[in-house]
Amino acid sequence: MYTLYTRPNCGLCEEAKAALRLLQEDYPIDFREINIEDDERLHEQYMLMIPVLTQQETVLLYGNFGYGELLEALIL
Repeated sequence: MYTLYTRPNCGLCEEAKAALRLLQEDYPIDFREINIEDDERLHEQYMLMIPVLTQQETVLLYGNFGYGELLEALIL
């Protein structure tokens, strides 16, 4: 399971979610979305990096990424 850290009104976050949903059409991956503004610790940790994709607390991608970067990072 992957975790996508986002926040409201974030264009890059919307693009990352769209890329993940597109990837789900071809590969069996699951992800959950977490709003960093709901947790002060997460907000401080990721506020300058979002969107951030992690797996088991390891950051895989952050910032501006799309379908190609996801394929590379997830080694599908």
